[in-house]
Amino acid sequence: MKDLPEQNHTFTDFTLNGFHSLGEWRPLLFIPFFVMFVLSITANSTLIYLIKSQRSLHSPMYVLIGFMALSDLTLPMVFVPHMLLNLLFNWSGISLNGCLMQMFSIYFAGSFHSTLLFWMALDRYFAICKPLYYHKYMEIGNFMKFIVGPVMRNALLVVTMVSLAGRLSFCSNIIDHCLCEHMALVQLACGDISINNFVGLFSAFLIPTTDFILVAASYGVIFVSVFRSGKGHLKAINTCITHLIVMSLSLTFALIAFMLYRIRNEISSSGRIIISILYLLVPSCINPLIYGWRTKEIRITFLRFIKIYKVLPF
Repeated sequence: MKDLPEQNHTFTDFTLNGFHSLGEWRPLLFIPFFVMFVLSITANSTLIYLIKSQRSLHSPMYVLIGFMALSDLTLPMVFVPHMLLNLLFNWSGISLNGCLMQMFSIYFAGSFHSTLLFWMALDRYFAICKPLYYHKYMEIGNFMKFIVGPVMRNALLVVTMVSLAGRLSFCSNIIDHCLCEHMALVQLACGDISINNFVGLFSAFLIPTTDFILVAASYGVIFVSVFRSGKGHLKAINTCITHLIVMSLSLTFALIAFMLYRIRNEISSSGRIIISILYLLVPSCINPLIYGWRTKEIRITFLRFIKIYKVLPF
């Protein structure tokens, strides 16, 4: 009997085989990833609760911080529980639909996080450079003008990328990763993946890189305005610089992770996975400290909350 044409060989169930080279040491990775997951869930849940429950934190800036905490809470829950079960019990199976849903959730939440940083930069721009018009620009009706466009862009690109990946025929079902990253799945396809490669790379550069340029431009205008006016906005400048550093690091790791599948390199598969986790999981652990604890009003509210909690009778 003749073999079937290559394009008829396809899989609908996959195995996530990340860190397979570690062998019997692989389950030990459960510990650091579980600690990071618990830290992320606890810190972001606390931050969301404080902003939601305290009327003094219902201004636009704190609402945006709350949305960032929600994004940081959602993203790890999409892939970390499955990854932890995989590392500890070797529960590595995932269906194609499950993989595509995980992929969509990861990239949409990640793109939303990037766009949130742009909205926060706009908030700081209006607060510092246009203080007399701040409330006018930050009214929900006016601010929606800055929200609809980026969200539609993100959704369109992510849906296109995931849909194209779902239409492929796969000649292997072993995904050398701990999560359904786009190129980790696409490279298993039997046929030509040049369109998938282009759309994935285009999305990776258009969303976070464009947002980073807009954020940097906004903060650049803020710096010039502050230095020209001589106003004492050292706190705001320090906050802007911190935001730029954090976003630069996240963008760098994200672009490196995307490019490692597209250029020849000597980095091991475990190294690629670590870089992916660095840009997906680590920010959700440190953002509550950067955007929450370092914000004076949120820090004071948290300390007051802890003080009240300690004196309550149980």
